[in-house]
Amino acid sequence: MHELVQAVFGSDEKTALHQLIDALRVLDKFYFLRNEILHVFADYCQQYQKPAYFYYSSAIGKLINYTHEIILEAESTWFVVRPRIGSQQVWRLRPDFTGFDLMTPQAFLDVSDRLVNRYQPHILEIDLHPFYQGSPTIDDPRNIGQGLAFLNHYLCNQLLTNPEYWVEALFKALHRLHYNNIPLLISDRISSGTQLAKRLKQALKFLSQRSPNESYEKFRVDLQELGFEAGWGNTAARVSETLELFERLIDTPQPAILEAFVSRIPAVFRVVLISIHGWVGQQDVLGRDETLGQVIYVLEQARSLENKLQAEIKLAGLDLLGIKPHVIILTRLIPNCEGTECNLRLEKVQNTENAWILRVPFREFNPEITNNWISKFDIWPYLETFAEDAEKELLAEFQGCPSLIIGNYSDGNLVASLLSRSLKVTQCNIAHSLEKPKYLFSNLYWQDLEDQYHFSAQYTADIISMNAADFIITSSYQEIVGTPDSMGQYESYKCFTMPQLYHVIDGIDLFSPKFNMVPPGVDDKNFFPYTQKEDRDPSLSAQVIDLLFHREDPHIFGKLNNPNKRPIFAILPITFIKNLTGLAECFGRSQALQERCNLIIVTSKLHPDAATNPEDTREIQRLHDIINQYHLDGNIRWLGMRLPSNYIGEAYRVIGDRQGIYVHFARFEAFGRSILEAMISGLPTFASKFGGALEIIADQENGFHLNPTDLEETANKILNFLDQCDTHPEHWNEISEEMSQRIRNSYNWQSHTSQLLSLAKMFSFWNFIAPENNESRDRYMETLFHLIYKPRAEKILEKHLKF
Repeated sequence: MHELVQAVFGSDEKTALHQLIDALRVLDKFYFLRNEILHVFADYCQQYQKPAYFYYSSAIGKLINYTHEIILEAESTWFVVRPRIGSQQVWRLRPDFTGFDLMTPQAFLDVSDRLVNRYQPHILEIDLHPFYQGSPTIDDPRNIGQGLAFLNHYLCNQLLTNPEYWVEALFKALHRLHYNNIPLLISDRISSGTQLAKRLKQALKFLSQRSPNESYEKFRVDLQELGFEAGWGNTAARVSETLELFERLIDTPQPAILEAFVSRIPAVFRVVLISIHGWVGQQDVLGRDETLGQVIYVLEQARSLENKLQAEIKLAGLDLLGIKPHVIILTRLIPNCEGTECNLRLEKVQNTENAWILRVPFREFNPEITNNWISKFDIWPYLETFAEDAEKELLAEFQGCPSLIIGNYSDGNLVASLLSRSLKVTQCNIAHSLEKPKYLFSNLYWQDLEDQYHFSAQYTADIISMNAADFIITSSYQEIVGTPDSMGQYESYKCFTMPQLYHVIDGIDLFSPKFNMVPPGVDDKNFFPYTQKEDRDPSLSAQVIDLLFHREDPHIFGKLNNPNKRPIFAILPITFIKNLTGLAECFGRSQALQERCNLIIVTSKLHPDAATNPEDTREIQRLHDIINQYHLDGNIRWLGMRLPSNYIGEAYRVIGDRQGIYVHFARFEAFGRSILEAMISGLPTFASKFGGALEIIADQENGFHLNPTDLEETANKILNFLDQCDTHPEHWNEISEEMSQRIRNSYNWQSHTSQLLSLAKMFSFWNFIAPENNESRDRYMETLFHLIYKPRAEKILEKHLKF
């Protein structure tokens, strides 16, 4: 970056830089983000008639394209430059334009505070960098999010360079595996790694003389005499394969062998999935609008985990010992549950043998609050005592300690951290979406937003839990470090200010192997291609067609003048972030779209008075206003009702029957469950380029990525696709099949669960043999919890106690 800066000052482009800064100052603003900066630079290039190459290829053009933020002080100009993914620098342009100075994060955060008139000379600085020094780290940004593959290579290299130490480490890691005091894999008859290597050869020789299909039970005693306990396999062939993998791993360590061996190790039996603030239930309730996707995710993950663990236990031969998997979804019990079953302490997860929803109530404090549903923004005062109570309940239900704790969302991740710390259990975090990047400048103006959103508690909780976690699952690469043009969700926690509260100098190591991309799957019982006619229920189809196109109902708005026009379909909660109002306005502004298509929207609410918060009330009313403004009555259907999953699945397929399209027009979408559902159903899917859809819809050149801030471009992209369908009748079918096939290949629960369990086993092993800085790191997190988080949470509680 230094060379690029010098190139600007070593040429006549220095004058261009001066003119550009003057152009920014004329706008009477002090803070600019990347899109604004590029727009001003493009206008500058046009005004001064710069040649075409200047915008991209000149030194100043490259500098501006790397710049993500600019702050204008009275004299100096500050540039936040991102020369590569996962890395940023701060440069200050001197007042006299004699040069650029590379600045520290502290200096930049100070100037940010001054920008909002909340600077103080002495402020708490949070710096996690020392706790990651000396740890294995990924070098290439392209490999961020592939922590498991990195650790496999790293450990194999260690085995090669120091085989004696690592063979002993492997022995100790396997020797400690037990289930309810039943030893697994290796007994006390083997006392060292060296002895284990010798016994392996004896065991393999013994097994070579047995029939491959012979049951483990028949030769169990013989293996026990050699020091091998249950867990290696259920037949002679399976035990032999697993032992051979282990022997090969010791003799010629390779990542593929290590991964295959670890996948066979029976180390996970009891799993906790934490999802706290939603209505977690199955009958008549699947979360509120803000938690619907999370609840569906957790239920599907629980079913998949139990199935996979059952298969692993059987293949390991442990079913002979009566060992069964046990999966618990931990959530809160809600006494005033509005006719749902969210007031039941224990509920079995449908279509499972031993997966359960365990509901633990919040301690009473003020029953007017704690007996009711509590928004994700207000839940923070109750989490510590919830974790204490939940620990006792979990130990009682499991009759032992869990093997793995998985947190979901900010609140669930914080509770996972508290439980993991107390129980000494491997912790996995899943964020689904982090609020900080969704609410622009929310950290800078946190004091103004505190009464409604309580971001001070939430962002502190995020820092604590993401650093305390043993590993973090993300659905996409951009969730971690974004794209060359945008910052990732986790990356936004790297360096930021909460003025007059604290500065985060280094909040997370983005190159840590703890980050792993493990995308979710789709419920293939309810969501499958529209072409699978044999699996569709004609009666259900008729009901859904009537709902989408014809039925009159107090919860349905609009009567279509021509129901046979190609449908544009959207099914999302009606929130500001999901931006259904933007989609309606795009449709309303385009007469061409209205002539060729109908817009069909499915949300959970139709009327403003049904909303649970002011933001959603405004959004519902705004959608009504847009429909009236553009006179869309005969071209739009708006269903404001919660549909069961089987109806939603059939709705996608009914739209597919009519060669419709799906549009997801969110201002930002961390991943997008409905995108997966629409694509696997066979719908050509258009989705926001701000978020996970960039990776779900792989081909970025075919126009299926939309900019929700550009309504005209969006309409043109959809119309261009429709033109191609008209001129080439098979085009719709080709795109439909491509999208459906992509989801089937890349987004399925079987793959998700296999990767998740491999990660749990590997990081449990890693923490055992190389605990690094974990204890000191966790002490640091405890300090943040008690000195920052708890006082912020107590302020919320004081407010709640006054209700």
